[in-house]
Amino acid sequence: MAIGLRVHENRMQGIGRKGIAALAIMGMLSACVAAERAPSRTQPAPAVNRPIVPAASVSPAVARAPIGLENLLNEQWRVFPGRTGVAIMRIDGGEWITGQRVDELFPQQSVSKTWVALTILDLVDQGKLRLDQKIRITRDDLAVFHQPIRDRVIANGEIEVTVLSLLEQAIIGSDNTANDSLLRTAGGPQAVQNFLMRKKLGAIRFGPGERAMQSAIAGLEWRQEYAIGQRFYAARAEVPLATRKAALDRYLADPVDGASPEAIVRALAKLAKGELLSATSTRLILGIMARTSSGPNRLKAGVPAGWQFVHKTGTGQILPPVSTGYNDIGIMTAPDGTRYALAVMMGSTTAPIPQRMSFMQFVSRTVATYHGQ
Repeated sequence: MAIGLRVHENRMQGIGRKGIAALAIMGMLSACVAAERAPSRTQPAPAVNRPIVPAASVSPAVARAPIGLENLLNEQWRVFPGRTGVAIMRIDGGEWITGQRVDELFPQQSVSKTWVALTILDLVDQGKLRLDQKIRITRDDLAVFHQPIRDRVIANGEIEVTVLSLLEQAIIGSDNTANDSLLRTAGGPQAVQNFLMRKKLGAIRFGPGERAMQSAIAGLEWRQEYAIGQRFYAARAEVPLATRKAALDRYLADPVDGASPEAIVRALAKLAKGELLSATSTRLILGIMARTSSGPNRLKAGVPAGWQFVHKTGTGQILPPVSTGYNDIGIMTAPDGTRYALAVMMGSTTAPIPQRMSFMQFVSRTVATYHGQ
């Protein structure tokens, strides 16, 4: 749910090496980062070579996260402003989970596009939907905030787009109209919630869709006219500050799209092991997530060379000085094939964007540093 306020984020000047000392890792949190830009859509997708086979399950009592990783994570999490949840799960070679506020619900924002995509691919696996099936999109289907597809719809009145193309636009470009079109095709929010329950994915909620949810967060009721131009922003600017703050506080206290970091990393682990979709659909969605263009300077920027990374970001609304739903979830794969699922969920924070990115980079870099220990 990329917000309409497109903020330029700074890029971290390099990444730490695997053998870097713990003190140096923590020092990098204050490093300067350059503007977050989406890479070219024409770049080839990184190979996802990990075999999609179930990995041996190990009791949490048998394996534990490296104590150095836990200590560093706790130290940096404690000083980061706001309410943030972090979960890290080693998927292979002895499963373990560590983190902070792992069982609390945090706003997902565009992270929830992941579950829409999985629901769609589950329907494909069942033979109820085809990737080449075309979906009709009209002006009445337009959403809010980031939706590059909108220009084509307005120019033509209506368009037809394949399911596969919508999946790519929703995940890679975080297009809200593309996502809502997939949601409608899947059968609506309840269909996604049913998928989450059927697959036993735990504490993951799915909200009412972009238009209804984003309007409620802003203290508004959705009107389709808001989808055009800057009309949503204009309407939101007319909402009394106290009303808007009360609406945002209600959302943060009990997010309709809330998910716990632990549930997210466990879901990603199931996806990685081929337990949610067919092998073909699993390879497809991981390949799409490898091309995610949003958030290149979040978790991804801390992943060392030689590692693979697939992810989905989320970015919520801002009511200064508070930013909400600044998230990134993903799967890191080490050169030896060991996989880690990560979730960093910044429910609300006053930290500037470079500090947020730096913390996320610290998390992924530290996972790599302690790999094998």
